[in-house]
Amino acid sequence: MSETSARPPEPPNAGGAFRPLYLAAGLVFVALGIAGYILPVMPGTVFLILAAGCFARSSPRLEHWLVTHPKLGPTVVAWRKTGAIPRPIKLVAIISMAISMTLVCLSPAPVWVDWLVAAILVGSALFVGTRPAGPRTAG
Repeated sequence: MSETSARPPEPPNAGGAFRPLYLAAGLVFVALGIAGYILPVMPGTVFLILAAGCFARSSPRLEHWLVTHPKLGPTVVAWRKTGAIPRPIKLVAIISMAISMTLVCLSPAPVWVDWLVAAILVGSALFVGTRPAGPRTAG
């Protein structure tokens, strides 16, 4: 009986048609999140948060693995508890958005693409910038 109480709850719509898609997307997002922790120009946290959301709808086992992972889990848990984005991650995300916008403007893309990308990135930067930074940790 204690075995079942430790098991994560079944996801909503566990038998739904989208479950395999959520599972596949979650696995892709985990890979992108890990790559983001390795590559300096790619954010990792946002992909891990997306992965956790996908796993919540497809695989409680993988969701549990992700949120309890010692390296990958803390930012996902912080996001779920407080909607917090640590200050250094905010800085990297906003700088990455600015660099992306610059590259799009320098590309031969049509002007409407520049404006569309600008609107999306400005909205995203405002969202990231207005999230709480979370509790300060010792050290």
